[in-house]
Amino acid sequence: MKTPEAGIVAQLGTGELGFLVTGVRTAIWNSIEKELQPLDITAAQFVVFNSIAKGRGSSIGELCRVLGYDSGAMTRLLDRIEKKGLVRRVANPEDRRSYLIELTEESAVLVPRARRLVQKVFGRLLQGFSDREAAALKSSLEKILENAASTD
Repeated sequence: MKTPEAGIVAQLGTGELGFLVTGVRTAIWNSIEKELQPLDITAAQFVVFNSIAKGRGSSIGELCRVLGYDSGAMTRLLDRIEKKGLVRRVANPEDRRSYLIELTEESAVLVPRARRLVQKVFGRLLQGFSDREAAALKSSLEKILENAASTD
């Protein structure tokens, strides 16, 4: 007799996991987009700002890895953000062929406001979760990431 746990693992293994993760990602992204509208920035722009502010991305390559964009898409995104005066490209002192991306004073002020709005989104999405359920969700997602990394 199958255990219920084995049954759900088998069900998720048929592709259901991918559909759920994609649906969750889309719901998160759309919720963030809606919340950030008053600031006239998109979710992708926020990820760029936040990554730079946290020191997780200052080059086009690093930002591509964070967002899962190719370099052409990232360049177009940075062009749009730069036109708004929210980032600037500066010569990379370690590699003259590339640029580093920096926040401007305007975006440095915008980041904390945007973070509060994004935190509000996540608060709504986690509404009704107990600490135990949230810890289990976090642990499960981390385990999926570990498993994915071990297959690379």
